Amino acid sequence: MRYTEIMVRYGELSTKGKNRRAFIDRLGFNVRETLHDFPELVVKANRDRMHIQLHSEDGNAVMERLQLVFGIQNFSPSVRVEQNVEDVKETAVKMIKEQYQEGMTFKINTRRSDHDFKLDTNEMNDLLGGYVLRQIPGIKVKMKSPDLTLRVEVRKNGIFLSNRTIDGAGGLPVGTAGKGVLMMSGGIDSPVAGYLAMKRGVAIEMIHFFSPPYTSEQALNKAKELTAKLAPFTGKIKFIEVPFTEIQETVKSDVPAGYLMTVQRRFMLRIADLLAHKREDLAIFNGESLGQVASQTLESMVAINDVTSLPVLRPVVSLDKNEIIDIAQKIGTFELSVMPFEDCCTIFAPPSPKTKPRLERARLYESRLDVDNLIKRAIAGIKVTEIRSGEKFLAENSNSFAELL
Repeated sequence: MRYTEIMVRYGELSTKGKNRRAFIDRLGFNVRETLHDFPELVVKANRDRMHIQLHSEDGNAVMERLQLVFGIQNFSPSVRVEQNVEDVKETAVKMIKEQYQEGMTFKINTRRSDHDFKLDTNEMNDLLGGYVLRQIPGIKVKMKSPDLTLRVEVRKNGIFLSNRTIDGAGGLPVGTAGKGVLMMSGGIDSPVAGYLAMKRGVAIEMIHFFSPPYTSEQALNKAKELTAKLAPFTGKIKFIEVPFTEIQETVKSDVPAGYLMTVQRRFMLRIADLLAHKREDLAIFNGESLGQVASQTLESMVAINDVTSLPVLRPVVSLDKNEIIDIAQKIGTFELSVMPFEDCCTIFAPPSPKTKPRLERARLYESRLDVDNLIKRAIAGIKVTEIRSGEKFLAENSNSFAELL
Protein backbone atom coordinates (compact mmCIF):
# COMPACT_ATOMS: atom_id res chain seq x y z
CA MET A 1 0.00 0.00 0.00
CA ARG A 2 1.41 3.37 -0.98
CA TYR A 3 0.55 5.81 1.80
CA THR A 4 -0.19 9.47 1.17
CA GLU A 5 -0.07 10.84 4.74
CA ILE A 6 1.05 10.00 8.26
CA MET A 7 -1.32 11.08 11.04
CA VAL A 8 0.45 11.79 14.35
CA ARG A 9 -1.22 11.66 17.76
CA TYR A 10 0.24 13.63 20.65
CA GLY A 11 1.25 12.12 23.99
CA GLU A 12 1.58 14.14 27.21
CA LEU A 13 0.78 17.29 25.25
CA SER A 14 -2.90 16.59 25.90
CA THR A 15 -2.39 17.65 29.55
CA LYS A 16 -0.72 21.00 28.86
CA GLY A 17 -3.78 23.27 28.91
CA LYS A 18 -3.03 26.84 27.87
CA ASN A 19 0.57 25.90 26.98
CA ARG A 20 -0.57 23.23 24.54
CA ARG A 21 -0.04 25.38 21.43
CA ALA A 22 3.59 26.09 22.35
CA PHE A 23 4.26 22.37 22.86
CA ILE A 24 2.64 21.49 19.52
CA ASP A 25 4.58 24.19 17.69
CA ARG A 26 7.83 22.89 19.15
CA LEU A 27 6.95 19.32 18.20
CA GLY A 28 6.22 20.47 14.66
CA PHE A 29 9.61 22.20 14.51
CA ASN A 30 11.39 19.07 15.81
CA VAL A 31 9.63 16.82 13.30
CA ARG A 32 10.65 19.11 10.43
CA GLU A 33 14.24 19.13 11.67
CA THR A 34 14.34 15.35 12.06
CA LEU A 35 12.90 14.86 8.56
CA HIS A 36 15.02 17.61 7.00
CA ASP A 37 16.31 15.32 4.24
CA PHE A 38 12.82 14.52 2.91
CA PRO A 39 12.28 17.73 0.90
CA GLU A 40 8.81 16.94 -0.46
CA LEU A 41 7.18 16.48 2.95
CA VAL A 42 4.63 18.96 4.27
CA VAL A 43 4.13 18.98 8.06
CA LYS A 44 0.95 20.53 9.48
CA ALA A 45 0.83 20.58 13.29
CA ASN A 46 -2.84 21.14 14.18
CA ARG A 47 -4.28 21.36 17.67
CA ASP A 48 -5.60 17.79 17.79
CA ARG A 49 -3.31 15.93 15.39
CA MET A 50 -0.27 16.42 13.21
CA HIS A 51 -0.54 15.54 9.53
CA ILE A 52 2.57 14.73 7.50
CA GLN A 53 1.83 14.77 3.78
CA LEU A 54 4.29 12.46 2.03
CA HIS A 55 4.08 13.75 -1.55
CA SER A 56 5.86 10.67 -2.98
CA GLU A 57 8.50 10.42 -0.22
CA ASP A 58 9.31 6.94 1.16
CA GLY A 59 6.70 6.44 3.88
CA ASN A 60 8.57 3.60 5.59
CA ALA A 61 11.78 5.62 5.86
CA VAL A 62 9.83 8.59 7.23
CA MET A 63 8.10 6.42 9.85
CA GLU A 64 11.40 4.87 10.97
CA ARG A 65 12.74 8.36 11.69
CA LEU A 66 9.44 9.53 13.22
CA GLN A 67 9.55 6.81 15.89
CA LEU A 68 12.49 8.64 17.48
CA VAL A 69 10.79 12.02 17.98
CA PHE A 70 9.83 12.74 21.59
CA GLY A 71 6.31 14.06 22.19
CA ILE A 72 4.57 11.59 19.87
CA GLN A 73 2.23 9.00 21.40
CA ASN A 74 1.65 7.07 18.19
CA PHE A 75 1.03 7.58 14.49
CA SER A 76 -0.78 5.94 11.61
CA PRO A 77 0.15 5.84 7.93
CA SER A 78 -2.93 6.79 5.92
CA VAL A 79 -4.29 6.70 2.40
CA ARG A 80 -6.27 9.69 1.18
CA VAL A 81 -9.23 9.27 -1.14
CA GLU A 82 -11.74 11.79 -2.39
CA GLN A 83 -15.08 12.18 -0.61
CA ASN A 84 -16.55 9.46 -2.77
CA VAL A 85 -18.20 6.58 -0.95
CA GLU A 86 -17.39 4.00 -3.67
CA ASP A 87 -13.69 4.89 -3.59
CA VAL A 88 -13.69 4.65 0.19
CA LYS A 89 -15.33 1.20 0.11
CA GLU A 90 -12.81 -0.21 -2.36
CA THR A 91 -9.85 1.22 -0.45
CA ALA A 92 -11.19 -0.15 2.85
CA VAL A 93 -11.41 -3.69 1.45
CA LYS A 94 -7.95 -3.46 -0.08
CA MET A 95 -6.37 -2.30 3.19
CA ILE A 96 -8.03 -5.00 5.29
CA LYS A 97 -7.10 -7.72 2.79
CA GLU A 98 -3.44 -6.74 3.18
CA GLN A 99 -3.48 -7.90 6.80
CA TYR A 100 -6.31 -10.40 6.91
CA GLN A 101 -5.72 -14.03 7.79
CA GLU A 102 -8.40 -16.67 8.13
CA GLY A 103 -10.44 -16.33 11.32
CA MET A 104 -9.52 -12.71 12.03
CA THR A 105 -12.05 -10.17 13.32
CA PHE A 106 -12.33 -6.49 12.46
CA LYS A 107 -14.12 -3.24 13.13
CA ILE A 108 -14.46 0.16 11.45
CA ASN A 109 -13.74 3.25 13.54
CA THR A 110 -14.85 6.48 11.87
CA ARG A 111 -14.07 10.00 13.00
CA ARG A 112 -15.67 12.98 11.25
CA SER A 113 -14.34 16.53 11.42
CA ASP A 114 -16.21 17.57 8.25
CA HIS A 115 -19.77 17.74 9.57
CA ASP A 116 -21.09 18.69 6.14
CA PHE A 117 -20.35 15.19 4.85
CA LYS A 118 -23.58 13.35 4.08
CA LEU A 119 -22.96 10.35 6.38
CA ASP A 120 -22.34 10.51 10.11
CA THR A 121 -19.87 8.24 11.92
CA ASN A 122 -22.34 5.42 12.65
CA GLU A 123 -23.59 5.41 9.07
CA MET A 124 -20.02 5.22 7.74
CA ASN A 125 -19.19 2.37 10.12
CA ASP A 126 -22.28 0.42 9.02
CA LEU A 127 -21.73 1.09 5.33
CA LEU A 128 -18.05 0.13 5.26
CA GLY A 129 -18.43 -2.76 7.70
CA GLY A 130 -21.22 -4.30 5.63
CA TYR A 131 -19.21 -3.97 2.42
CA VAL A 132 -16.13 -5.62 3.98
CA LEU A 133 -18.28 -8.53 5.23
CA ARG A 134 -19.62 -9.08 1.73
CA GLN A 135 -16.23 -8.87 0.03
CA ILE A 136 -14.10 -10.95 2.43
CA PRO A 137 -15.67 -14.36 3.19
CA GLY A 138 -15.14 -15.60 6.74
CA ILE A 139 -14.25 -12.30 8.34
CA LYS A 140 -16.31 -11.30 11.38
CA VAL A 141 -17.08 -8.06 13.21
CA LYS A 142 -15.87 -7.68 16.80
CA MET A 143 -16.31 -4.36 18.56
CA LYS A 144 -14.00 -5.00 21.55
CA SER A 145 -10.36 -5.91 20.87
CA PRO A 146 -10.68 -6.98 17.24
CA ASP A 147 -7.70 -8.35 15.32
CA LEU A 148 -7.93 -5.56 12.76
CA THR A 149 -9.14 -1.97 13.12
CA LEU A 150 -9.66 0.24 10.10
CA ARG A 151 -9.64 3.91 11.08
CA VAL A 152 -11.50 6.31 8.82
CA GLU A 153 -11.21 10.07 9.20
CA VAL A 154 -13.55 12.33 7.21
CA ARG A 155 -11.98 15.75 6.68
CA LYS A 156 -12.67 18.71 4.41
CA ASN A 157 -9.83 17.78 2.06
CA GLY A 158 -10.70 14.10 1.71
CA ILE A 159 -11.24 10.85 3.57
CA PHE A 160 -8.21 9.19 5.19
CA LEU A 161 -8.03 5.46 5.92
CA SER A 162 -5.46 3.68 8.09
CA ASN A 163 -5.03 0.10 9.28
CA ARG A 164 -1.88 0.48 11.41
CA THR A 165 -1.00 2.28 14.65
CA ILE A 166 2.69 2.56 15.48
CA ASP A 167 3.98 3.58 18.92
CA GLY A 168 6.02 6.76 19.15
CA ALA A 169 8.80 7.66 21.58
CA GLY A 170 6.51 9.33 24.14
CA GLY A 171 7.94 11.97 26.45
CA LEU A 172 7.92 15.72 25.75
CA PRO A 173 9.09 17.60 22.66
CA VAL A 174 12.78 18.44 22.97
CA GLY A 175 13.14 22.13 23.82
CA THR A 176 9.97 22.54 25.86
CA ALA A 177 11.83 22.06 29.18
CA GLY A 178 14.68 24.47 28.52
CA LYS A 179 18.27 23.94 27.43
CA GLY A 180 21.24 22.27 29.11
CA VAL A 181 24.79 21.09 28.42
CA LEU A 182 25.77 17.43 28.54
CA MET A 183 29.32 16.34 29.37
CA MET A 184 29.79 13.78 26.59
CA SER A 185 32.66 11.43 27.40
CA GLY A 186 32.34 8.89 24.60
CA GLY A 187 31.49 6.01 26.94
CA ILE A 188 28.24 4.12 27.47
CA ASP A 189 26.66 6.28 30.14
CA SER A 190 26.69 9.87 28.85
CA PRO A 191 24.73 9.22 25.61
CA VAL A 192 22.07 7.42 27.69
CA ALA A 193 21.94 10.40 30.06
CA GLY A 194 21.46 12.69 27.05
CA TYR A 195 18.67 10.50 25.70
CA LEU A 196 16.82 10.53 29.04
CA ALA A 197 17.21 14.31 29.38
CA MET A 198 15.82 14.87 25.89
CA LYS A 199 12.90 12.55 26.63
CA ARG A 200 11.79 15.02 29.31
CA GLY A 201 11.96 17.92 26.86
CA VAL A 202 15.49 19.28 27.47
CA ALA A 203 17.42 20.56 24.46
CA ILE A 204 20.97 19.28 24.91
CA GLU A 205 24.28 20.80 23.78
CA MET A 206 27.28 18.46 23.97
CA ILE A 207 30.59 19.37 25.63
CA HIS A 208 33.45 17.03 24.82
CA PHE A 209 36.93 17.36 26.34
CA PHE A 210 39.79 16.05 24.21
CA SER A 211 43.54 15.96 24.85
CA PRO A 212 45.73 15.56 21.76
CA PRO A 213 48.17 13.90 21.32
CA TYR A 214 47.04 11.64 24.18
CA THR A 215 43.60 11.27 22.58
CA SER A 216 43.28 10.69 18.84
CA GLU A 217 41.14 12.16 16.10
CA GLN A 218 39.23 8.85 16.09
CA ALA A 219 38.26 9.39 19.74
CA LEU A 220 36.94 12.87 18.91
CA ASN A 221 35.04 11.52 15.90
CA LYS A 222 33.56 8.77 18.06
CA ALA A 223 32.04 11.41 20.37
CA LYS A 224 30.69 13.27 17.34
CA GLU A 225 29.14 10.13 15.91
CA LEU A 226 27.53 9.33 19.27
CA THR A 227 26.02 12.81 19.09
CA ALA A 228 24.75 12.02 15.58
CA LYS A 229 23.10 8.90 17.05
CA LEU A 230 21.13 11.15 19.41
CA ALA A 231 20.38 13.85 16.84
CA PRO A 232 17.32 12.05 15.36
CA PHE A 233 15.51 12.63 18.66
CA THR A 234 15.69 16.40 18.07
CA GLY A 235 16.99 17.02 14.52
CA LYS A 236 20.33 18.64 15.31
CA ILE A 237 22.67 19.11 18.28
CA LYS A 238 25.47 21.62 18.95
CA PHE A 239 28.81 19.90 19.67
CA ILE A 240 31.42 21.87 21.64
CA GLU A 241 35.03 20.61 21.52
CA VAL A 242 37.17 21.76 24.44
CA PRO A 243 40.98 21.29 24.26
CA PHE A 244 42.05 19.89 27.62
CA THR A 245 45.69 18.83 27.18
CA GLU A 246 47.38 21.68 29.06
CA ILE A 247 45.02 21.35 32.03
CA GLN A 248 45.54 17.60 32.27
CA GLU A 249 49.31 17.86 32.03
CA THR A 250 49.35 20.58 34.69
CA VAL A 251 47.11 18.65 37.08
CA LYS A 252 49.18 15.47 36.64
CA SER A 253 52.37 17.41 37.34
CA ASP A 254 51.24 19.45 40.35
CA VAL A 255 48.44 17.56 42.14
CA PRO A 256 48.89 14.43 44.34
CA ALA A 257 47.88 11.24 42.50
CA GLY A 258 44.89 10.49 44.71
CA TYR A 259 43.30 13.84 43.81
CA LEU A 260 44.09 13.87 40.09
CA MET A 261 40.61 12.76 39.09
CA THR A 262 38.85 15.09 41.52
CA VAL A 263 40.74 18.22 40.45
CA GLN A 264 40.50 17.27 36.78
CA ARG A 265 36.71 16.89 37.07
CA ARG A 266 36.51 20.22 38.90
CA PHE A 267 38.19 21.87 35.90
CA MET A 268 35.74 20.18 33.54
CA LEU A 269 32.78 21.35 35.57
CA ARG A 270 34.15 24.90 35.82
CA ILE A 271 34.42 25.05 32.03
CA ALA A 272 30.97 23.50 31.59
CA ASP A 273 29.57 26.13 33.99
CA LEU A 274 31.18 29.02 32.09
CA LEU A 275 29.97 27.73 28.73
CA ALA A 276 26.47 27.07 30.10
CA HIS A 277 26.14 30.63 31.36
CA LYS A 278 27.51 32.03 28.11
CA ARG A 279 25.11 29.94 26.03
CA GLU A 280 22.11 30.47 28.35
CA ASP A 281 21.89 26.83 29.39
CA LEU A 282 20.02 26.16 32.62
CA ALA A 283 21.69 22.97 33.88
CA ILE A 284 24.66 20.64 33.43
CA PHE A 285 23.97 16.97 32.70
CA ASN A 286 26.37 14.07 32.92
CA GLY A 287 26.37 10.27 32.84
CA GLU A 288 27.41 9.61 36.42
CA SER A 289 25.92 6.54 38.11
CA LEU A 290 26.27 6.47 41.89
CA GLY A 291 29.10 4.20 43.04
CA GLN A 292 30.10 3.01 39.58
CA VAL A 293 33.65 4.43 39.68
CA ALA A 294 35.78 6.35 42.16
CA SER A 295 34.70 9.80 40.92
CA GLN A 296 31.03 8.90 41.28
CA THR A 297 30.69 8.52 45.05
CA LEU A 298 28.65 11.05 47.01
CA GLU A 299 31.86 12.41 48.55
CA SER A 300 33.37 12.91 45.09
CA MET A 301 30.22 14.59 43.83
CA VAL A 302 30.31 17.04 46.75
CA ALA A 303 33.99 17.85 46.11
CA ILE A 304 33.42 18.32 42.37
CA ASN A 305 30.06 20.12 42.40
CA ASP A 306 31.59 22.81 44.62
CA VAL A 307 32.70 24.82 41.57
CA THR A 308 29.25 25.50 40.08
CA SER A 309 25.97 26.96 41.24
CA LEU A 310 24.05 25.42 38.33
CA PRO A 311 22.05 22.22 38.86
CA VAL A 312 24.17 19.17 37.99
CA LEU A 313 21.66 16.56 36.85
CA ARG A 314 22.47 12.86 36.52
CA PRO A 315 19.67 11.00 34.71
CA VAL A 316 21.31 7.57 35.18
CA VAL A 317 22.41 8.12 38.80
CA SER A 318 20.27 5.29 40.22
CA LEU A 319 20.64 2.81 37.34
CA ASP A 320 23.02 -0.13 37.43
CA LYS A 321 25.31 -0.87 34.49
CA ASN A 322 23.05 -3.50 32.92
CA GLU A 323 20.09 -1.12 32.94
CA ILE A 324 22.19 1.57 31.28
CA ILE A 325 23.46 -0.92 28.68
CA ASP A 326 19.89 -1.98 27.89
CA ILE A 327 18.96 1.63 27.07
CA ALA A 328 22.18 2.13 25.09
CA GLN A 329 21.36 -0.90 22.96
CA LYS A 330 17.80 0.33 22.47
CA ILE A 331 18.91 3.73 21.19
CA GLY A 332 21.76 2.36 19.08
CA THR A 333 24.75 3.85 20.92
CA PHE A 334 26.15 0.78 22.69
CA GLU A 335 28.26 -0.72 19.89
CA LEU A 336 29.81 2.67 19.19
CA SER A 337 30.40 3.46 22.87
CA VAL A 338 32.45 0.30 23.47
CA MET A 339 34.82 0.98 20.57
CA PRO A 340 38.31 1.08 22.17
CA PHE A 341 39.32 4.69 21.54
CA GLU A 342 41.11 6.47 24.39
CA ASP A 343 39.19 8.91 26.57
CA CYS A 344 40.65 11.98 28.28
CA CYS A 345 38.96 10.90 31.52
CA THR A 346 41.06 7.73 31.65
CA ILE A 347 44.43 8.54 30.04
CA PHE A 348 45.86 10.07 33.26
CA ALA A 349 43.75 8.05 35.68
CA PRO A 350 45.77 7.21 38.82
CA PRO A 351 45.93 3.59 40.03
CA SER A 352 44.28 4.47 43.38
CA PRO A 353 42.05 7.55 43.13
CA LYS A 354 40.41 8.85 46.28
CA THR A 355 36.88 7.47 46.59
CA LYS A 356 36.11 9.85 49.47
CA PRO A 357 38.00 13.03 48.61
CA ARG A 358 37.80 15.90 51.09
CA LEU A 359 36.50 19.18 49.73
CA GLU A 360 39.04 21.32 51.58
CA ARG A 361 41.90 19.20 50.18
CA ALA A 362 40.62 19.56 46.62
CA ARG A 363 40.39 23.33 47.09
CA LEU A 364 43.90 23.45 48.53
CA TYR A 365 45.54 21.55 45.67
CA GLU A 366 43.61 23.57 43.12
CA SER A 367 44.65 26.87 44.74
CA ARG A 368 48.28 26.13 43.82
CA LEU A 369 47.40 26.17 40.11
CA ASP A 370 46.84 29.07 37.71
CA VAL A 371 43.19 28.09 37.37
CA ASP A 372 41.85 31.19 35.66
CA ASN A 373 44.45 31.32 32.90
CA LEU A 374 44.36 27.57 32.29
CA ILE A 375 40.60 27.78 31.80
CA LYS A 376 40.89 30.97 29.72
CA ARG A 377 43.27 29.30 27.27
CA ALA A 378 41.09 26.17 27.04
CA ILE A 379 37.96 28.21 26.27
CA ALA A 380 39.86 30.25 23.68
CA GLY A 381 40.45 27.02 21.75
CA ILE A 382 36.91 25.65 21.70
CA LYS A 383 35.22 24.74 18.43
CA VAL A 384 31.43 24.57 18.01
CA THR A 385 29.79 22.55 15.24
CA GLU A 386 26.23 21.50 14.49
CA ILE A 387 25.58 17.78 14.08
CA ARG A 388 22.51 16.42 12.31
CA SER A 389 20.98 12.96 12.31
CA GLY A 390 22.59 10.53 9.90
CA GLU A 391 25.98 12.25 9.80
CA LYS A 392 29.04 9.98 9.84
CA PHE A 393 32.44 10.82 11.28
CA LEU A 394 34.31 7.59 11.95
CA ALA A 395 33.53 6.28 8.45
CA GLU A 396 34.88 9.44 6.84
CA ASN A 397 37.99 9.19 9.00
CA SER A 398 38.51 5.54 8.02
CA ASN A 399 38.25 6.42 4.35
CA SER A 400 40.91 9.10 4.82
CA PHE A 401 43.26 6.58 6.37
CA ALA A 402 42.57 4.14 3.55
CA GLU A 403 43.63 6.72 0.95
CA LEU A 404 47.04 7.02 2.64
CA LEU A 405 47.81 3.31 2.41
